[in-house]
Amino acid sequence: MAAESILNRKALRDYHILERYEAGLALKGSEVKSIRAGKANISDAFARIENGEAFLYNADIQPYERASHEIPAAKRVRKLLLHRQEIAKLYGETQVAGRALVVLKLYWKNGKLKAELGLAHGKVARDKRADLKKRAVDRETAREVARFNRRHA
Repeated sequence: MAAESILNRKALRDYHILERYEAGLALKGSEVKSIRAGKANISDAFARIENGEAFLYNADIQPYERASHEIPAAKRVRKLLLHRQEIAKLYGETQVAGRALVVLKLYWKNGKLKAELGLAHGKVARDKRADLKKRAVDRETAREVARFNRRHA
C-alpha cells in the first residue's frame, strides 16, 4: 500500500496554524522507499532553524526491510530544503515567544517528497474545549439540515 500523504493530526489539535510553508527533504535512498510504503510517523515532528539551515527533528521513518547496505537511524535529524529568504523569515518568526515550526504533513509532488510546515502558536486548554464545542455544534447542525432535507425532498 503506497502512502499518498502522511498527516500530523496532533498538530491541528494542539496548535493554531498561522502560516504554511512547503519544504523539500534531504533523504537517504532507503528512507524514500520506506516512506512510500507508509512507514513514517510525524506526530512529534518539528523543525528548527540553526546556523542558517532548517532541520527536521523527531520524524520517525522506519528502516526499509530490504535495504542492502546503508540503514539510517529512524529518528535522525534531516535537512529541510528551503529558500534562503524563507529560512530568514522563519528564523525571525520562531524567535517570537510561543511560536514553533511543526510538520503538518508529508506528501509527494512530482515524484519528490515535500513537507508542509506550519508556523504555529500553541493552544491552551480553553481553546481546545472551544474547538470541541464548535465541532459538536457543526455536527448537530448538519444532522438537522439532513433531517429537514429528507423530510421535504
